[in-house]
Amino acid sequence: MSATGSAHPNGAAARPSVHAVIAVKSLGSAKSRLADRLRPHDRSRLVLAMLADTVTAAVTAEGIATVTVVTPDPAVTDVVSGLGAHVHPEPHDHPTGGLNAALSAAAAAVRRRHGAVDLLALQADLPALRPHELSDMLSAAGPRRSVVADHEGSGTVALLVRDGSAPLDPLFGPDSARRHIAAGAVELLGAWPGLRQDVDTAADLERAAALGVGAATETLLREISVSRACQGAKQVRRAGSSMC
Repeated sequence: MSATGSAHPNGAAARPSVHAVIAVKSLGSAKSRLADRLRPHDRSRLVLAMLADTVTAAVTAEGIATVTVVTPDPAVTDVVSGLGAHVHPEPHDHPTGGLNAALSAAAAAVRRRHGAVDLLALQADLPALRPHELSDMLSAAGPRRSVVADHEGSGTVALLVRDGSAPLDPLFGPDSARRHIAAGAVELLGAWPGLRQDVDTAADLERAAALGVGAATETLLREISVSRACQGAKQVRRAGSSMC
């Protein structure tokens, strides 16, 4: 199998065989570490914007056949459906399973739908992700299970399973990169800054913005900045201003 799909008997490239899965919890409980910088409403909007940019990059990346998002949130469902992603409902039979149970359920659903395909678990908060980074990562990966660590080297932003008979077996959570490697995954060391830049803190968001975020996140950050400027200047608004 090639990095982007299996070879076709007549020499033409077959359709991509890597199917991505992304898990998103309820927007209201997301990104609590940004609570000192953003109001709850703005945190929810940020999560949705970052997800939209992540999904947009994934669905347009060469080598990705489909993107499936597992979520309990109807707002997430509406947004990602409009971007070309499939939606899988969050499983109710593993109430304490969290992210890993949700990803495993989505992966199982993908294989029921498409057969013994390769799987890619991807984080949802990669606003600076470029499609070519995903394609390059797929090209760099060998036939074994592979992992891409985040910018800090401790978390996992991507877990690739290049064996249609092997389960996804995600181990996301604290120190997940080390745990994935200990479980047999090969660490991929490519220079993919947008892929590695997940966002949990204000400093992470600043680094992502410096790399260049996607359209949805860029628009939201501009709106939030304008809103704050208007709040601070509400006593000195100029007549006819269209910004505030």
